[in-house]
Amino acid sequence: MVTHKYDAPSSSSSKDARAIRSAQALREGLLTLLQRKSFDQITVRDICAEAGVHYATFFRHHPTKEALLDITAREQIAKLSQLAMAIRGGSDYEGGFRALCRYVDEHREVFSTLLNGGAAGAMREEWLRQSREVAAREAKVNSWLPQELGTICAATLMAETLAWWVAQPPGEIGVDKISSILTRLLTTSIIAPD
Repeated sequence: MVTHKYDAPSSSSSKDARAIRSAQALREGLLTLLQRKSFDQITVRDICAEAGVHYATFFRHHPTKEALLDITAREQIAKLSQLAMAIRGGSDYEGGFRALCRYVDEHREVFSTLLNGGAAGAMREEWLRQSREVAAREAKVNSWLPQELGTICAATLMAETLAWWVAQPPGEIGVDKISSILTRLLTTSIIAPD
């Protein structure tokens, strides 16, 4: 008896799952490479090799390596903003910063790479861009500080504080301590009432 192997056509859901896996592998490959060298030294071929993804597949997802970096930075900063903003309805700033810092601590290697590695410049630009979007939707906090300057100061203060923190040995400064530092820095300098 002769049997013929028949491969059913891929369903769109299996293609979607494969595309999601490839996209995730590319982001993880980029983050892994950023731990070893600067973004300028990384090629698309390097990313594909690290991710185990075919070179042509990269371009089905991203037109350039810069586009991949932008998406990776945007996703992580959006998550941080979401965590911080979840508390903003009330006045529990430290609770928001604690949630944000807990997330950073759980993903310390990723943030160490994004904030202190070869993607640091792009990460800070994206953080400021998203901060400006949030500030445009929010009511002005105080009258003594122009909103644009307050946004720049707050974004920079948070990015630099977190970059410093993830560069410290893990466990040396805990989540509660760094969230308290962020709260004091921001509430006394930028969120302070008139």
